[in-house]
Amino acid sequence: MEETIGQREDTLLQVRDVVVRFGGLLALDRVCFDVAQGEIRGLIGPNGSGKTTLFNCISNIYRPDSGEIRLGGERISGLPRHRMRRLGLGRTFQNVALFATMTVQDNILVGAHHLGRTGFLAGSLGLPSARREEREASDRLQPLLDLMDLRSSADAVVAELPFPTQKRVELARALIGAPRLLLLDEPAAGLNYEEVEVLGALIRRIRERFGISILLVEHHMNLVMTVSDRVVALEFGRKIADGLPEEVQNDREVIRAYLGETEAQAA
Repeated sequence: MEETIGQREDTLLQVRDVVVRFGGLLALDRVCFDVAQGEIRGLIGPNGSGKTTLFNCISNIYRPDSGEIRLGGERISGLPRHRMRRLGLGRTFQNVALFATMTVQDNILVGAHHLGRTGFLAGSLGLPSARREEREASDRLQPLLDLMDLRSSADAVVAELPFPTQKRVELARALIGAPRLLLLDEPAAGLNYEEVEVLGALIRRIRERFGISILLVEHHMNLVMTVSDRVVALEFGRKIADGLPEEVQNDREVIRAYLGETEAQAA
């Protein structure tokens, strides 16, 4: 069932033969897959399968021992981390990484910082160029407050808000930077069933609204299989399946990885 890896004309992200070792542990073993323009791509696997390691390679937190990763045709492996947002990469984290004592809108605006061209001096002096960039950032903020249902919480301190709301703040912060590729690291973690349903609808609206590609790491199988166009599955750092959600869901190797050999034989 595994699809043949080749470069499509609409490919945005290319992961090619990526290998990562931590001492004697092989964390990723020649992993290959693509994410197309405007595609929602699910990334699944049991604990320890290499999902977070792969995310960290794409974000340039880790550097692969071999292989390459390209975004929009440009090789990104080894680039300085601060350049990743300028290249169009946005990311959320499983454990929200917000500024707890800042307001919702100020947290979101942090995500637009890389879009500015004026320096600290211009900003501190209130020069016209700095004021223009502030207006542009505010213009980007307003529709996100509505999309994320954060309008009523815009002036609230983040630490005082419930966890699901903080998740939406982090997602808005990633989006205000105008990413081409959005990495969502277990966005359903800590959410109840109804909140996961709302999240799934929100992910689809984000794709429709901004036309961006989304790579989704998630343990919540119903969410992944509902929102993803294609899914790739890892086990012990090796890709074991790649295809449409229903194909991956019924793949024997995937069933074995999650449920064991007996269930795979019965499938």
